[in-house]
Amino acid sequence: MPNVIREIVAAFDTPEALDNAVFTLESQGFDRAAFSVLATEETVNSVLGHRYEQVKEVEDDPQVPCETFFSRMSRLEAEAFPVPVLASLGWLTVAGIGGPITAVIAAGAGGLIGAVLSGLIHHHHAERVQEQLARGGMVLWVSVRDAVAEQKALRVLQEQGAHDLHAHDIPLQA
Repeated sequence: MPNVIREIVAAFDTPEALDNAVFTLESQGFDRAAFSVLATEETVNSVLGHRYEQVKEVEDDPQVPCETFFSRMSRLEAEAFPVPVLASLGWLTVAGIGGPITAVIAAGAGGLIGAVLSGLIHHHHAERVQEQLARGGMVLWVSVRDAVAEQKALRVLQEQGAHDLHAHDIPLQA
């Protein structure tokens, strides 16, 4: 068993280009678990103990914190999900207890809470995108299992407009 993970590193100038690249890789057999993106600036600073000026500084650092990649569709689902669910829970919780007027109020409160949560999800993503674009691009790491997957990932990412495109080995964490 190798003691390193092979990764492809790519940076993108727009969230759409990043989403398109991941969608293309998924359609060519890459697993969603193979993709990760740079964590928030605050998280990176906290873990590394210093601020980075350009994403190039952290692309090959095995200590840099990453997050799971969520596609645009996944983010839209996460943003939309809380509103109807919390409204429904409010309705169901109170419908049998306080009557229809209380149920309507609870459903409205649940919907409002859901809308606030949706806004927070959207704001968090937009903030992270702006942080990274200001520092040179949105970084994507793609874990590859073999040379064939590596070449396929490099080709797709290049076709999708990636820059700072390269492969590296990351030591496995014990």
